[in-house]
Amino acid sequence: MTAVIEVRFKGNRLEFFNWAAEEPPALHDPVIVEVERGQDLGRVSAVGDVALKKCARGCGGCAIADAPKSVERRVLRRATSGDVEQAERLQADEDTARRTARERVRTHDLPMKISDAEWQWDRRKLTLYFTAEQRVDFRALVRDLAGVFRTRIELRQIGARDEARRLSGIGRCGREYCSASWLPELRPVNLSVAKDQHLSLNPSQISGPCGRLLCCLHYEHDFYVQSRKRFPKEGKVLQTSVGPERVLAVDIFRDRVTLRSEEHGTRVVPLERLREELGDAAPPTPPAPPTPDVTPPATPSATVASPAPTAPTAPTAPAPPTEPRTGEGRRRRRRRRPRGGGGPPAGA
Repeated sequence: MTAVIEVRFKGNRLEFFNWAAEEPPALHDPVIVEVERGQDLGRVSAVGDVALKKCARGCGGCAIADAPKSVERRVLRRATSGDVEQAERLQADEDTARRTARERVRTHDLPMKISDAEWQWDRRKLTLYFTAEQRVDFRALVRDLAGVFRTRIELRQIGARDEARRLSGIGRCGREYCSASWLPELRPVNLSVAKDQHLSLNPSQISGPCGRLLCCLHYEHDFYVQSRKRFPKEGKVLQTSVGPERVLAVDIFRDRVTLRSEEHGTRVVPLERLREELGDAAPPTPPAPPTPDVTPPATPSATVASPAPTAPTAPTAPAPPTEPRTGEGRRRRRRRRPRGGGGPPAGA
């Protein structure tokens, strides 16, 4: 039965391969795998269901049952001790290849920085990773390096986060970079994440060694967003038992709200007490409008009062009939003044 395994190479580069043997490999076992042009050596980093879940997530969210179908390359065999020794010798040569590539970059005066070099196990390809602020035309550099190393040269541009992941290092927390040790994928981090957590917006305090925002800002972001939904928004004016007060700050860890009013100054109130004050200070509901009293008509009595005599009114003369206006009657001729001056018109 064909199984899927995850193989890790230098610089935390991960790929998935098919394993056709019955006995599955153990973690960290060296294996020889097939690549685009030749063979390469890597170490097993995940097997079984864990490798299937990682493979399904990496290919764009396919079903776990379809993960083996998306893997095209396979593991050729287990690596021997001689294979491992050859890979270690190649790693020692990679430092020399990186320094040589940097010298050639300075010779061609290209705006790029060679960060890492990686030999393929069969020495048929040399991959050079570089960072640059803009697009670089390195065709002449590739021809020059191919003549020096007598092999196929591949130049691959990476970002600042990918460079930190390949080279690894120690962060300000005293531990290895999360991107290089355990973080499966590098998600983009924007400044709104730091604003939601009320962190300092000083780049030197919230940026990592790569110069980008810290990856760990994502870890507690959902907690901050959900916790702030229980509190009133900062800057909002509340009608409490004291009177109108403005929300200055909220403390999601101690469940406290800082309020300020013009008459009583600043005070700190627990969240539960603030909710009680807001409930007591709520405006009373207006009473329902009164329903009109419908009284039954009075029963007629035996004696009926005669109506009071009214004074006779003089007959009104009928209004004269109005003739309908025609278009000619509505038009009025305006007397034009002569254009010569402001004197009276002739014949006046």
